[in-house]
Amino acid sequence: MSGHTERDFETAIEAGLTGGGGYATRQPGSYDEALALFPEDVTGFLKDSQPTRWGQLEALLGEKTEATALDSLAKELELKGTLHVLRHGFKCYGKTFRMAFFRPNSGMNPDAAALYGTNRLTITRQVAFASVLKRADGKNRRCIIDVTLSLNGLPVATAELKNPMTGQRAADAIRQYAEERDERDLLFAFKKRALVHFAVDPDEVWMTTRLKGRETVFLPFNRGHDHGAGNPPVAGNWKTHFLWDEVLQADSLIDILQRFMHLEVKERQVKTDKGVRTIRKETMIFPRYHQLDAVRKLIAHAGAHGSGRNYLIQHSAGSGKSNSIAWLAHRLASLHDANDEKVFHSVVVVTDRRVLDQQLQNTIYQFEHKTGVVEKIEENTQQLARALSAGTPIVITTIQKFPFISQALSTLESKGTGVKIDTAGKRFAVIVDEAHSSQSGETAMALKGMLNKDGIEAAIAAQLSEEEDEDLSEDAKAAMLRDSLKRARQPNLSFFAFTATPKFKTKTLFDEPGPTGTSPFHEYTMRQAIEEGFIMDVLQNYTTYKRFFGLIKQVENDPDVPRKKAAKALTRYLELHPVNIEQVVSVIVEHFRLYVMHELGGRAKAMVVTGSRLAAVKYKLAFDRYIKAHGYDGIRSLVAFSGTVEDPEDPGSAYTEVSMNDGLAESELPETFERDDYRVLLVAEKYQTGFDQPLLQTMYVVKRLAGVQAVQTLSRLNRMAPGKARTFVLDFANEEDDIYKAFKPYYEVTPIGENADPHRLSELQHKLLEWAIFAPDDVNAFAEVWYRRKREHSATDHRLMNSVLDSVVQRFLDKEEAEQEEFRGQLTAYRNLYAFLSQIIPYQDSDLEKLYAFVRNLISKLPPPGDGQAFALDDEIALRFFRLQQMTEGSIDLSDGEADPLKGPTDVGTARTPDEEVALSSLIEKLNERFGTDFTAADQLFFDQIRVSAEQDEKIVEAARANNLANFSSYLERMLDELFIDRMEGNEEIFSRVMTDKQFRAAAHEHLASEIFRRAQKTDPVE
Repeated sequence: MSGHTERDFETAIEAGLTGGGGYATRQPGSYDEALALFPEDVTGFLKDSQPTRWGQLEALLGEKTEATALDSLAKELELKGTLHVLRHGFKCYGKTFRMAFFRPNSGMNPDAAALYGTNRLTITRQVAFASVLKRADGKNRRCIIDVTLSLNGLPVATAELKNPMTGQRAADAIRQYAEERDERDLLFAFKKRALVHFAVDPDEVWMTTRLKGRETVFLPFNRGHDHGAGNPPVAGNWKTHFLWDEVLQADSLIDILQRFMHLEVKERQVKTDKGVRTIRKETMIFPRYHQLDAVRKLIAHAGAHGSGRNYLIQHSAGSGKSNSIAWLAHRLASLHDANDEKVFHSVVVVTDRRVLDQQLQNTIYQFEHKTGVVEKIEENTQQLARALSAGTPIVITTIQKFPFISQALSTLESKGTGVKIDTAGKRFAVIVDEAHSSQSGETAMALKGMLNKDGIEAAIAAQLSEEEDEDLSEDAKAAMLRDSLKRARQPNLSFFAFTATPKFKTKTLFDEPGPTGTSPFHEYTMRQAIEEGFIMDVLQNYTTYKRFFGLIKQVENDPDVPRKKAAKALTRYLELHPVNIEQVVSVIVEHFRLYVMHELGGRAKAMVVTGSRLAAVKYKLAFDRYIKAHGYDGIRSLVAFSGTVEDPEDPGSAYTEVSMNDGLAESELPETFERDDYRVLLVAEKYQTGFDQPLLQTMYVVKRLAGVQAVQTLSRLNRMAPGKARTFVLDFANEEDDIYKAFKPYYEVTPIGENADPHRLSELQHKLLEWAIFAPDDVNAFAEVWYRRKREHSATDHRLMNSVLDSVVQRFLDKEEAEQEEFRGQLTAYRNLYAFLSQIIPYQDSDLEKLYAFVRNLISKLPPPGDGQAFALDDEIALRFFRLQQMTEGSIDLSDGEADPLKGPTDVGTARTPDEEVALSSLIEKLNERFGTDFTAADQLFFDQIRVSAEQDEKIVEAARANNLANFSSYLERMLDELFIDRMEGNEEIFSRVMTDKQFRAAAHEHLASEIFRRAQKTDPVE
């Protein structure tokens, strides 16, 4: 650990992999640029492992054998990809050659074990090749990769290493992959060569399976530390040593290639004016660290201890449970113990996720390449009996069918049907996934009635029901613990329960101890998921109405709140201390209009959680009345509750969800709520668990919540979406302490609490200026450009803003590390407090808001701290949406006055031609005007992104330069479909319109063609 440079770090990793890791070293000269392979290793492996076949090929081809084999391999890699070829081999002159041998499931076959030993894992440092990327002089760049790992001559992984001692971190490696590595280079081609790319420093690891320029997404690959992100310190070693000492070690990497990595394919049907088109989205899945760790630990434990154990896997939302379950099911189905006996004869997966069975089948088919491994139970107990008797490796079923299964497995004979289940001496693994049971309450209660009142089944029923731990006295909990210790286990059954929010009973019965000595067996916390950027922190901006009201009262005469805004917004809240439904609805609607509507580029949605089905009916009626009375448009609502409700005050009335939603079928509600015109969903006991709608940004709670139910309900807001920077909860019915108490077991909560004082904002502003890292002049210089009256910033605008921020970053870097962290902490505190308070108090136009815009942009420019938290604190889209929102809310008043004059060359110090003014009437405005549509700022972003994608495509830019506008326009039309499809996700409504309405598409096409053409003519040829 003595070295301080990247090279020392590289040497240490090489020593780790070649010392005991099972690798050999190769020289960079042994890499063939044209083939992107290590030819000597390919042919050497084929000769060593399959000498007979190689001899037959040599008899046919003589000295051309090696070249022919390499050519056949390269063609098959081009067609089927690395993973497929490693698993299934390639053909050459009618002979199939294997490109890897995997470890057999049991030790029964010594020949298979010997073949496994012929694999060659190699590490090559500083592999270099000519990239498609060009240098300034027009020549191709030379690309050099720190580390390349190969299996039998096929590159499978690359890594870029950084060392903070030399001023660079993993973040710099990520930037390098995004900006200086190109997917068009064969080594980086998606699926065709290296399958995973790591950005590594001594503190953190990040990984991606696809390079897509600036849109490359890197995920953290860290162990987690103290329930959060990052990695724990390790005595005498680097924090990230687990990557080379454990994960990339030869047996481990081959196991990942054999049993974990897979190609996830999502297909969807899209209507176009030419008919229906199927769109495929492919993602190469490499397990995240906690997934790999959980599956391997469960497998090792079950292999060593056999059946009859109950495991709890407490993994937060955002942990990728579907894949973890698929990997675990596949491994358990083929698991053998030390005596080479199968540990389980069948694996039963119990889930309510409709997608999981298809996903399981597709994933496992890639591993096994045969059908019949997974069977879905859709009929009855007989079908189950047949599947278990026949030894079907993996059986998948729903929660509703669970009673039959536990009955069948425990009694070995299905009740009343006379079907004998031939399971004598057979052992089963049951994986229970409670995550997506959106209708769980009723199902679970019915389930409880059918089952014995204790035992595992009752625990699962309780986990899925509304029953809370608070309902149990301490005596009851103690008695339950005593009973569970006495109860005889079923020795032929092991249960594996996946849940984010286990209740007391679940923890008691699924009691296999984990690292802490108690249940859960494995944990991935909510805090780690938040810090790693997989879910939002829903408590960050949580407030009760009492505090909301108090904050507004405090700023009644606050000079920082402009009067014209305050008068309009605050008086409504001050007059109303809501006691009845009408008043609550008025607060909800006015808050939604003022603070929520413009979030997410005008797409944000809200949920109102009511206390009963009758309350849901009354709120829906009041909501629609209020909207109508005030003539508001663009805020349509839907309601969700089960059954028929009669209002006692209106005898004979009968309300159903379908009738109140204008005949919309229950099954269609989630999809309809995705539409841009539906903004608010009112619910009663429905959609409070397992409902994924990433655009949900605000929740209004008018129902008492406690325990797990509070966590599950508020967690509806936690899904990530492009540009989603914050969430908000306004709670009319609960106390803060109760909510924090509910979250405490799942997340180390730091309540905003009393800290949310408007005066603290001014205090933080003062503290930040005291550092002298930036001055009010910097904030004003930045604001002058940020608030320019134009829809989009020009290149000059970006240059000016960056020059202001760069000088601030330099002053930041001159400080000691401890001072840097303190300053960063205050910046973050200001950003978070403003984000919270500005959803209650209208600060538009104030110095505090100017500072907020400056701080958000500055935070994303500062070098990241080395604590494993997500780098992109504010992605470009979030900042773009934020600015759009400021414009919409009136912070940037587009109607007043002239555009600011552009600064002359002397101000900047370099003579440049001034930017042409950008027309403010955007394409969206033109389309809305012409077609009577109601598309939003976020839809404008869709077209802006398409324009940027087109401008990054060299062929499109060349076509624009080489043709006149008419010819270029017809060329672009052929490319448009693919450009639109790439941007489909999250833009479904405008995407659908542009694909199905010829006139609408023609108008968009004409505008895009002229914009791209005009800009291409103005810019210099691509370097």
